[in-house]
Amino acid sequence: MPTCIAPTCIALIVAGGSGQRFGAERPKQYLDLAGKPVLRRTVEAFLSHPQVTAVRVVIDPSWRDAYEAAVAGLGLPAPVSGGASRQDSVRNGLEALAAEGAPDLVLIHDAARPLIENSTIGAVIAALDSTPGAIAAVQVADTLKRGKDGATAGTVDREGLWRAQTPQGFHFSAILEAHRAAAGLSLTDDAAVAERAGLAVSLVPSKEDNFKVTTPDDLIRASRAIMSNLWDVRTGSGFDVHRFTDGDFVTLCGLRVPHSHGLEGHSDADVGLHALTDAILGALAAGDIGSHFPPTDQRWRGADSARFLRHAADLVAERGGVIAHADVTIICERPKVGPHRAAMAERIAQILGIEVGRVSVKATTTEQLGFTGRREGIAAQAVATVRLPG
Repeated sequence: MPTCIAPTCIALIVAGGSGQRFGAERPKQYLDLAGKPVLRRTVEAFLSHPQVTAVRVVIDPSWRDAYEAAVAGLGLPAPVSGGASRQDSVRNGLEALAAEGAPDLVLIHDAARPLIENSTIGAVIAALDSTPGAIAAVQVADTLKRGKDGATAGTVDREGLWRAQTPQGFHFSAILEAHRAAAGLSLTDDAAVAERAGLAVSLVPSKEDNFKVTTPDDLIRASRAIMSNLWDVRTGSGFDVHRFTDGDFVTLCGLRVPHSHGLEGHSDADVGLHALTDAILGALAAGDIGSHFPPTDQRWRGADSARFLRHAADLVAERGGVIAHADVTIICERPKVGPHRAAMAERIAQILGIEVGRVSVKATTTEQLGFTGRREGIAAQAVATVRLPG
């Protein structure tokens, strides 16, 4: 029997908007959503679908650095530069795909819809077996009112009305030609572009959670939706000690801090990051830092401890979880930690990929008691809270 070859299907994520209505310092697609940027959550949803061949993102090039940080490690091809409007951005993305080898199908999706489910993606792709276009949509359930001057001016019949969402899927060549023909117009979505070209577009029932993050309240709603599925809350603790040795700086919580001595250790001897790494591994019941990075392995001699902490964070992500909070306490007489606390928290947040408001760095002394009181070394303890799917 002949082999049935599955069609190639590329997800085109539209992330070129400025998010002016949101009112943040950066576009909403780059804001944190339960420990990950909104855009990363959206991209990962499509990367995880078995019928999606590849993902391509359209961006505003002035936010290229934010984009690279958001999708780091996902192995995406170079982004496409967007245009003056969403319609222009989509057309730019389609033209880029055409120039590199057109796929059979394309799914066009808003970057600000991060809660898209695999089942909806699959349903849109399946609908394209029998129609040139298909869109995710939700049937209108509320009574609709027409308003005028702040008062009702009539009731709108809701029969047959749907709220359009994304992804909006199409046979590639058909939607590319439709977009080329609609250049310069101001159509509200890709289905409207297809309709103008005479293409039939099917409605695929979607979920209310597939809403577009437009306002700060929407971001809170999305975070609550994610967290409601992460009800397995775990806490882990870690402790580490390193003795002083010759040197003129110590590495603490990812920062190089000038001091009269260095710290002795196989890696960079960062007691703060070592303790926090163990805390996260403990929350996962995944052993300790030594089992993942044995001190007998020469690969880790002098290694940046940020690699260890990032590894622990990646293990959380692989299990579909998030790091809800990280708390590190440095125990020493010297050097003074206070002047560096804010920068240390920023560095930890950067390594873990979480907002800095979820990181605490503190310091204390032992009132000149014990080995830290005698200034023989530095200790650190840490607590991490991790949320995993139940």
